[in-house]
Amino acid sequence: MLPGDLKTAESQALEALLAALVAEPAGRWTVDWRFEGLRLLAPALRLGQALQQAGHGVRLLFPDAGAGALARRDAPELAGCIGDFRSELRRQGEATEAGAEAAGRPELLLAVAPGQPDYDDFERLCAGHRGAVVLLNGTLEDAAVGIGSVARERRRGFLAQWQAAYHLKPLEGSALRRSFPGEWELYRQDPDGFRLAARFEQKPDAEAQLQALAGGEALGVGGNLKVLDAFIEGLRS
Repeated sequence: MLPGDLKTAESQALEALLAALVAEPAGRWTVDWRFEGLRLLAPALRLGQALQQAGHGVRLLFPDAGAGALARRDAPELAGCIGDFRSELRRQGEATEAGAEAAGRPELLLAVAPGQPDYDDFERLCAGHRGAVVLLNGTLEDAAVGIGSVARERRRGFLAQWQAAYHLKPLEGSALRRSFPGEWELYRQDPDGFRLAARFEQKPDAEAQLQALAGGEALGVGGNLKVLDAFIEGLRS
């Protein structure tokens, strides 16, 4: 069911993520709230705190030191578990040099909104962590590297490791949602609200979405142009 507001979307995401972490405790999971104009810091801090309350040791990691400092200012009670990618890489390196082995369940890394420029640091960070990693509103691909050998290698390698625990993205006249362990759900916006149009086992591409919304009819030239536009927009988001 589509959430009516951000609070409900956060609640759905937490429930789905906790179920995902039971299924694969050391998995690579994504949570996406793709709302236009969303200010992510407060929801990210609430998600981190909720995961702690559910019994998970959590480190909230931001792409740069400035974003980490802002998060510590806004959530002093979480300051001890907030860092950035570079500081976490140093922390991993120091632990390796010291031969330290964490006792018990490893911490969960909650990475907040890494972008394509952060790709290399983030990939190294994940490679050095034996526990779960949750990627929140990541944009590790962009249109500039959407095609070619680099993009293909990334999609077959590091990016292929990730599974969607929760995904919610409003689209033009529709919305796409996935809440683990359920299927992907596509909703059509009718004059009186959203209605479920189709379910998919895998994340549907732009063409599959438009065909489902069109009731399986041929897309035509206009529909194919929308597919192309959706593909480019998907790379940007």
